[in-house]
Amino acid sequence: IPELLRDHLEEAERRGEVPVPRDAATIALVRDGDAGIEAYLMRRQSTMDFAAGMYVFPGGKVQESDQLVEAWVGPSPQEWGTLLGCDADTARGLVVAAVRETFEEAGTLLAGPDADTIVADTSAPDMQAARLALETGEYGFADFLADRGLVLRADLIGAWSHWITPAFEPRRYDTRFFVAALPKGQVVGELPGEADRADWMPVARVLEHVQAGTTMLLPPTV
Repeated sequence: IPELLRDHLEEAERRGEVPVPRDAATIALVRDGDAGIEAYLMRRQSTMDFAAGMYVFPGGKVQESDQLVEAWVGPSPQEWGTLLGCDADTARGLVVAAVRETFEEAGTLLAGPDADTIVADTSAPDMQAARLALETGEYGFADFLADRGLVLRADLIGAWSHWITPAFEPRRYDTRFFVAALPKGQVVGELPGEADRADWMPVARVLEHVQAGTTMLLPPTV
């Protein structure tokens, strides 16, 4: 632990102020490429308080409004709770947050009119406006789905791993990592405000760049 962070942790423990990690979710969005499997990675703005300059998967904190989503097909919140090791309400929030954040940050929507179909194109102006409204909190994901007659496709994502930010960090997250394939016909949209660049990157090549020190990824992302 760096000396500055060790001092922060000792002082926080003395005061009883070690931050409680907040529930969060992220999706490793993947597709087949010429050089093997590719992942969609975004580089966070250098001005961000958390993970500045790091490449990350789409994701973010669970919001209270995520609990309101009931338009859902695939494994139930109870089934997800068993898989993720948490209660059904927490599981619902995590799955919804993963799908919502992927739409907000990548323009990829894991939802469709029914259990057998998926939105084929999210590039329309109204969809892009909805991304921004969701990101700013002006719009809840439950309302977004209801207004368009869509259901969340919980069957299109898989659980991958679980990481909790160390206690010495001032900002802490209890994050579930998921994985999903880019839906056929969809393309990623414009960058959100938190990122300054993004790209589809061959997984093996990214890891080589990490080893060489030319690309920065947090340990959970690696």
